[in-house]
Amino acid sequence: MKSIRTPFVLGMLALLVSSCSTQQSLCGEGAGKVRDEALCVGRSADSLQGATEDYYADMDYGISKDPVEIARRLDPYVPGISPEEARQAIVRGRNNWVVWTAGNDALWNKISNISVGNLDFLKTVSNHPSLKFSRDNRWQYLGVVNEPCYIKGDAPRQDRYGLWLDRRDPSCGPDPFENEDRYPGVKIGARGDNIPAGSYYGYGTGIVGLRLFPNPDFDAQAEAKWDPERYYNDRSYYASKDLVKPYRVGMSCGFCHVGPNPSNPPADPEHPKWENLNSNPGAQYFWVDRIFMWDADPSSFAYQLFHTSRPGALDTSLISSDYINNPRTMNAIYNLGARMDVASRYGHEELAGGGLNNRQFNDLAVVPASSPLQQFYQAPDQVLTPRVLKDGADSVGALGALNRVYINIGLFSEEWLQHFRALLGGKKITPFEIEVARKNSSYWNANEAQTPDVALFFLASAQPDYLANAPGGADHMSQDANQLERGKTVFADTCARCHSSKLPEKTAEFFPDKGCVSGNYLQCWSRYWTWTQSMEFKSLMRPIVQSDDFLDNNFLSSEMRVPVTQLETNACSPLATNGLDGNIWDNFTSESYKGLPAVGTLRVQHPYSGEVRDYVMPDGGRGYTRPASLVSAWSSAPFLLNNSLGEFKWSGSVEDRMASFDDAIEKLLWPEKREGDFSVVTRSGKTHPGMIDRTPASSYLRVDTGYLPDFLQTLQGPLSRWLPWLFGEAGVEIGPIPAGTPINLLSNIDMEERSKVLKILLKAKRDLKALPENATDADARRVFANLVDPLLDVSKCPDYVVNKGHYFGTDYLVDEQGLDDSDKQALIAFLKTF
Repeated sequence: MKSIRTPFVLGMLALLVSSCSTQQSLCGEGAGKVRDEALCVGRSADSLQGATEDYYADMDYGISKDPVEIARRLDPYVPGISPEEARQAIVRGRNNWVVWTAGNDALWNKISNISVGNLDFLKTVSNHPSLKFSRDNRWQYLGVVNEPCYIKGDAPRQDRYGLWLDRRDPSCGPDPFENEDRYPGVKIGARGDNIPAGSYYGYGTGIVGLRLFPNPDFDAQAEAKWDPERYYNDRSYYASKDLVKPYRVGMSCGFCHVGPNPSNPPADPEHPKWENLNSNPGAQYFWVDRIFMWDADPSSFAYQLFHTSRPGALDTSLISSDYINNPRTMNAIYNLGARMDVASRYGHEELAGGGLNNRQFNDLAVVPASSPLQQFYQAPDQVLTPRVLKDGADSVGALGALNRVYINIGLFSEEWLQHFRALLGGKKITPFEIEVARKNSSYWNANEAQTPDVALFFLASAQPDYLANAPGGADHMSQDANQLERGKTVFADTCARCHSSKLPEKTAEFFPDKGCVSGNYLQCWSRYWTWTQSMEFKSLMRPIVQSDDFLDNNFLSSEMRVPVTQLETNACSPLATNGLDGNIWDNFTSESYKGLPAVGTLRVQHPYSGEVRDYVMPDGGRGYTRPASLVSAWSSAPFLLNNSLGEFKWSGSVEDRMASFDDAIEKLLWPEKREGDFSVVTRSGKTHPGMIDRTPASSYLRVDTGYLPDFLQTLQGPLSRWLPWLFGEAGVEIGPIPAGTPINLLSNIDMEERSKVLKILLKAKRDLKALPENATDADARRVFANLVDPLLDVSKCPDYVVNKGHYFGTDYLVDEQGLDDSDKQALIAFLKTF
């Protein structure tokens, strides 16, 4: 291939594949008119009941084995609940979380095509020798959890159309969720005709959270063309938009949230037992680039883009693109009861429009009038809510926040995909409406009926994982009582204002109306922050932290919205636009969020020269980040919202978790020790090393011939002669994108700025046309340098340093003195007790 002829690789890809043929829905077309597969064939939500088998009884410290304890934990929220009622509720809730996919196998099958074959979960669950991974190394290489009771499939399975899939361990008995009689699959198309219908929970794959479903499109014609060996070995066969595979893969919430129990890790992380797994830690070891691009080709720009997601981080706007690459850690779910308590004091939001259609606890028969959960909604439009997303956007109530998660992984994707162009963008985004989902999706209604049990499950089970209880954990903890007492004081003075849900009662005066969301929130926050710097606050906070019960039922976050201008962390997450008025998550964000004031001016740096310039932050909800919970912080490094701070260790052992924690906390409190060859200029004027994610080598954006529209396949021969820099024998290859290019310079192009983007395109065409036919990467880099500033001008997030900010307790703050080294060490010692 010759040199690059356009830097707009993502836009070019959108142009090339947007007209690719995909199978049309059998169940209607167009936003508001399409039905999901279940409703299409007459299956009601009542026919998709939650499973009741306590198959995962050994998980989560075996909580479901003790109904009396469950009832004790739930009684404050559901007064009078019996032990058996409590047990059944959390069993149904956990089953929903770990194994229920809500029909989203339809989405991931489409994404396999839209991503031009880069994502193929059917390969992810395979063991074929041609792959870079199998059950033997899935945890280390992919960061996914091997499901107990399966053994490696080291040969083609004839009962699975020749695919190399894991097999059920006979000593474990059958998977109860595969019971077709109890959980009959949705018969549509070929499913239930020439291919079995299976269960609506699918078949186990050997990976926790991924389930296998018969493909409704795998009719007799597709079956006749199916060749499993070519599927693994022949690119000309499998790299095609016309290939119909026998199975689709569905994803449960557990895929991104079930992980090894930090306090009871498996002896061999590739072979965990159920007692070694918890439902709530979040996928801290999840390699998005390898999972979402099964062949992990480092010369692919798309792979390099995904590689900016460090293990355990994922851009939640990946599918419904907002043109901002902002990978964020997958939230752990700890001390949900404490989080709800914070919401009752500071979580007031006002709802309007589609947001009013979210279910609230008051709607549930299981929540009696005497329950404190009743206080979280006041008709017609007032809600007290935890803010789950890192930018505090999903602010419509706990149940609404849960339901949004399921949509984001494919619930009622038939409707969801009508409102944007998946992955690529370029189409005006419109809101996904709850009212439409209730009318046209049986899966939505079934899921909405089950999410209260999920909430009860986490209220009962999401307890901290303490280092003191982990094998060898005590060896990493300070035995110096004086140092620990000093650490408490340092935490009270420096950290608790953001990282404690237990705060002085006077705090409420700074956030009137339980949150100050109906006034100028920024002024409320500023007054509160100034107060936290006073001796009055510290004198009130210290005895709270020094109390023996300080950590009990403490979410270790205030859940308040902190301006990114004060945090100085990377701004791409708080600049996300999916929750704005009229955008895809419009129905899941409050009017209060949409009315938040702009946070002011952010200082950003040119990614090449390092020159500092001012960037005026927009309003409408953007610009804020809620403080992370510090519950079990010892187990959750690397740090910052994108996992960019600290060395990643893959095993999940206590030793590796502590090595990662020690490295991350040191770089957090001593910014001069951070990694990178870029000089970060802070508001204080001091500098420290930082990282910008850049292409490590020349890269290309490729589309195999089989994924091109039919008319381009026909013209490929002549076009390869006329446009040799674009078309070749294997398809389309755009590049090289020069080594050292900031990846987000290309991924953050605001495609809504059409006139500006067009001007840059014309400039690129003119400049690059002058390149010699055999241009080198260095030649392309020189020409590309002329496009940098125009690209910055159309960036939705011109902030490129990923490991900056959060300078609290250091000398890098403008208005506070940093801690000395002994106080930092005392603070670290105290954090290890969380």
